[in-house]
Amino acid sequence: MSVIQQIQEKYAKLMAVILAVALIMFVVMLAFENGGSLFNNQSTTVGKINGEEVDYMAFQVKVKQAEDMIQRQQQGYGPTGAALTAQAVEQAWSMEIDEALMKGEYKKLGMTVGKRELNDILFGANPPADLKQAFTDSTGTYNVAIAQQRFNQLKKEGTAEEKAEFNNYLDQLELMRLREKYNSLLANTSNTPKWLLEKQNADNSQIANISFVRETYASIPDSAVKVTDKEIENYISKHKDQFKQSASRSIAFVPFSAEPSAADSAAIKQSLEALAPEFAAATNNEEFLEGHGINNYYNGYISGKRIQIPNKDSIFKTPVGHLYGPYLDGTNWAYAKMVGIRNIPDTVKVRHILVGTRQQDPQTGQAYTIRDEETAYKLADSLRNAIAKGSNFDTLLAQYSTDLGSISKGGVYEDVPSGQMVGPFNDFIFTNPVGTKGIVKTEFGTHYVEILSAKGGGTAYNVAYLFKPIEASNETTNAASNEATKFAANSRNKKSFDENADKLFKEKGINKSVATNITPTSVDVMGLGQSRDFVKAIYAADQGDVLQPARVGNNYVVAIVTEVLKEGTQSAATARLSVQPLLINEKKAELIKNKIGNITTLEAAAAVLGKTVEVADSIRFSGASSTVLGMEQKVIGAAFNKANANKVINQPINGAQGVYVVQVNSVATTPVDNANVAQQRSQRYMQAKQQAMYMQPSQALREAATIKDNRAKFF
Repeated sequence: MSVIQQIQEKYAKLMAVILAVALIMFVVMLAFENGGSLFNNQSTTVGKINGEEVDYMAFQVKVKQAEDMIQRQQQGYGPTGAALTAQAVEQAWSMEIDEALMKGEYKKLGMTVGKRELNDILFGANPPADLKQAFTDSTGTYNVAIAQQRFNQLKKEGTAEEKAEFNNYLDQLELMRLREKYNSLLANTSNTPKWLLEKQNADNSQIANISFVRETYASIPDSAVKVTDKEIENYISKHKDQFKQSASRSIAFVPFSAEPSAADSAAIKQSLEALAPEFAAATNNEEFLEGHGINNYYNGYISGKRIQIPNKDSIFKTPVGHLYGPYLDGTNWAYAKMVGIRNIPDTVKVRHILVGTRQQDPQTGQAYTIRDEETAYKLADSLRNAIAKGSNFDTLLAQYSTDLGSISKGGVYEDVPSGQMVGPFNDFIFTNPVGTKGIVKTEFGTHYVEILSAKGGGTAYNVAYLFKPIEASNETTNAASNEATKFAANSRNKKSFDENADKLFKEKGINKSVATNITPTSVDVMGLGQSRDFVKAIYAADQGDVLQPARVGNNYVVAIVTEVLKEGTQSAATARLSVQPLLINEKKAELIKNKIGNITTLEAAAAVLGKTVEVADSIRFSGASSTVLGMEQKVIGAAFNKANANKVINQPINGAQGVYVVQVNSVATTPVDNANVAQQRSQRYMQAKQQAMYMQPSQALREAATIKDNRAKFF
């Protein structure tokens, strides 16, 4: 017992130290797992730019703003879902880097934008294009008073979100002005030294005549030389800037189609046919279609010349109140119901005053309520009565219209085709005669409208469409999923994956494919489609891992990670394709030089190589291509080296296409066009100022910046 006690006393302190060290290691490892935090389960840092953290919540706001901007710019025809988010994230991240780097430059230079300067930006002689468009009155003049009134109203009565959007807009204006100042500073400090232009003029005046013997690299087969990985690595280490790579991954994959089967299509067609009697009998087509999930019915007349749909000729022959179908419209089974037929003009010219219920802020794109429908209708009716009694249309337009896009044009819309305006507005202007004046209620408010003129004419149709997408049944998707699961279970490494893929191709014709350059923030996978979750799974795996089946588009996919490239410098294997031809030519050059031996005369070199002596005349230092020599820059440079004048150069020259033995016969001087140095300097200065409009200084700053990108963890 005493022996045990002695051991305990002797080693107690040592054990305490060991346990303490183990505990510290555990805590440190936990911190690394938690993104550097000992207490939080997840870091909120999207990235770091020169040590400055980019917070997720703040960045998410910018992503949302970018999404809204993309949607406004592309008017609903751009990307949606994950593709939209991916584009917005990329755009927001690029702007985040740009702003962070440029703000650092502005701070170093002491550049700021004061209140007076900001006021001049908003209300001065050259306001931003969006403000100028939004607040230009019927006379074509930027109405400063209206703009100031709107901004003051927003400051006092706007919601917190609207004020935040407005402040962000002002911040962007400040950054734009700072960028203008910075670019102007760079442009105005541009200088081309007099001595440099004089040297260039002198060089460009020279003209040379040379004789040479050449042996092309193509004369030696590539198989005659061998390039090792070590040689490629040495080349890369000397030219690291040329072989930078971003993180990316490659996969091989086998897709198992979950496309709808013929039986699925037939079942969809049958379910649509069951709705046909109810659709034909419906008196409120819009309500019926909305009840079946169709919210895009255009309840208005559209000229048959403008309608582009499958089976249009047959649909146009359908009597009013009757159905045509079912018919295939892309990936849908559809019925078309003829609601109405009548003659209308091809285009009309109208003017209107919109008494809106909602208004879109020109800076933020956000809509806000300005009056209720009843108030809007009463005001529009008052305007109609006032105009009928002789009030000036333009005056009332400027005072009351909320359609900012048409105010500067006198409220006029020229050559409006059918189907362009919302349904009620469309039918009023196309189904009434020229000269008609009236009131129309739409989703935007109440319009006072005048039909000014019309052109052309033809038959127009109001057609309602009931359709069902052809989708895969549970049986079809389950079959594809089961096949993928079975394949994955039997393919746990590259060897079995490749063997099973080859077997599958022979038995069912299903191809194994590859997808490369999958970045951490990718959404699209080449050959498959969009799936952010699939990309995340690829990055959660190691090289050689076979992933569990994943649904991507209309396929269940089993993939194996075939390549993992980390950010940094390319490996020899990755760079071999581009480096190997260069090193092969270097080795061939050495073989050719050894064959030539010591150079005495061109004739001796020609005899050794079995070639003839060639002559290249009128060679210019500026590097213009010679019809005989081609663009061999090293040879051209050697021709104008004073040390080589009037003699055979004693060392062969490794050119782009082969090895050259050169004799310089003569170098003369000719007059140079436009040798006026003062004029050249002035032209260079003006060119620099013009190019400043397109300069992206942040691109150069990125090269020196330290940027840590963690976006893939959040998006």
